[in-house]
Amino acid sequence: MTFFQRNRQKLIEAGIDPARLPPGQYHTERFPVLHVGDVPTIARDDFRLSVFGAVAKPTVFTFAELEAIGPVEVIFDIHCVTKWSRFDTTWRGVRFVDLMRIVEPLPEAQHVIEHAAYGYTTNIPLADALHDDVLIAWEHGGEPLEAEHGGPVRMVVPHLYFWKSAKWLEGIELSATDEPGFWERNGYHNYGDPWREQRYWGD
Repeated sequence: MTFFQRNRQKLIEAGIDPARLPPGQYHTERFPVLHVGDVPTIARDDFRLSVFGAVAKPTVFTFAELEAIGPVEVIFDIHCVTKWSRFDTTWRGVRFVDLMRIVEPLPEAQHVIEHAAYGYTTNIPLADALHDDVLIAWEHGGEPLEAEHGGPVRMVVPHLYFWKSAKWLEGIELSATDEPGFWERNGYHNYGDPWREQRYWGD
């Protein structure tokens, strides 16, 4: 029996449906830390989120202004391209769609480019960002988001591989054209659907 088969068997024994795991994934209770470069430390009071590009009302939000939009708590599974998955993770933040109601995307807006610390970017279609469970999040598991996991604020896009949920979020750019980000330019799939195992170019 392979590691993945044993992992699924443990889920069955625990009364958890193994069908919740996308192909090629294994379940873990841990929250592995994966990133390139140093971990930035940004105080909530110093945090700023710029929303710009193809929007009617470009805006720079402070942390307090994000909170004032109306936070929600959402529970969902997350899946990393490095093959681990965690079930029933709890996040608190504002829905991306609620932020968009403030900045008003222009008709030509089709893509979202997430800008993060050190110039990192990743890209998703605007239609995917507008899913009801996509968050700009600042709490995980009832606690402030730790810096190593992207605090003070990160994107969370649960239906795509987790590299599409940029840590240390600094900017959200709406664009008429797609702009592949760091990992997409270095071999990762441009879309990243876990259920279709879109890990790398050609998948």
